[in-house]
Amino acid sequence: MKKVIGGIAISTLLVTACTANDGEDPAADRLENEESVDTDETEDSENGEEDQEVDAEDPEGEEQGSAAGTGDEDDENAEDETDEPEVTHYLASDHTVRPLDEENDEQVVLLTIDDVPDEHGVEMAETLAELEAGAIFFVNGHFLNSEEGREQLQAIHNLGFEIGNHTMNHPNMSNLSEEEQYAEIVELNDLIEEITGERPRFYRAPFGVNTDYSKELIEEKGMQWMNWTYGYDFDADYMEAEPLAEIMVETELLRNGANLLMHDRSFTSEALEQIVTGLRENGYEPLDPERIE
Repeated sequence: MKKVIGGIAISTLLVTACTANDGEDPAADRLENEESVDTDETEDSENGEEDQEVDAEDPEGEEQGSAAGTGDEDDENAEDETDEPEVTHYLASDHTVRPLDEENDEQVVLLTIDDVPDEHGVEMAETLAELEAGAIFFVNGHFLNSEEGREQLQAIHNLGFEIGNHTMNHPNMSNLSEEEQYAEIVELNDLIEEITGERPRFYRAPFGVNTDYSKELIEEKGMQWMNWTYGYDFDADYMEAEPLAEIMVETELLRNGANLLMHDRSFTSEALEQIVTGLRENGYEPLDPERIE
């Protein structure tokens, strides 16, 4: 987030979400968590352990700056540079975040929120900003058809959060032609840039369904695609704040670098502060996405 604002694995579990509404039965979308995706099947989301001189010239000796610069302007530039987060992690092939330095012993997780900005995205961003917890907000283009939706996206961006691409219309990409897949991704990149001034770096496919073409396109556009490690707010058993907050921090799938999937929903918003607090109590800090190369 920009500065504005177990031992042995017991089991491998993949949960697939990104449903368009709260009540959809998630069982039909559950996936086996591997590594890549076939064009006609739901994308696998792995939980494995596998897999980024100031030229001070003043001939007359006037208005000399400090030894590190030439004056106030240089001091401000230096301050701006120090405000930029250090790049410390990369996105691994199993969708976790891993440290670039093997000696880095930070315990981190990546928070991600899909289907933004529906109804609760801004309040979720405000909660995370107050908690100084980074996250990626993955945007659906159809929420940006209204002026209200555009204003909500701008508000989330202004709070300092990374904005990701979640397609224009939230389709299963394996059902689309290459031309249609292109439009779903690139048109949303253009729209997000029009609103925020920045093109997305990260892409997440609806339902976790990536295709050979979509992955090639993402690479061509200099982006990175990701699925997730775990998520529960699409499961009927966890569509209330308390059980959701509990499972998100007590699941056996919680580990260093885990990629946590959540959605723009009322009960997720209500649970969010408790989730972040619980993660920190368990020793995990939400990673600022700007620290990902």
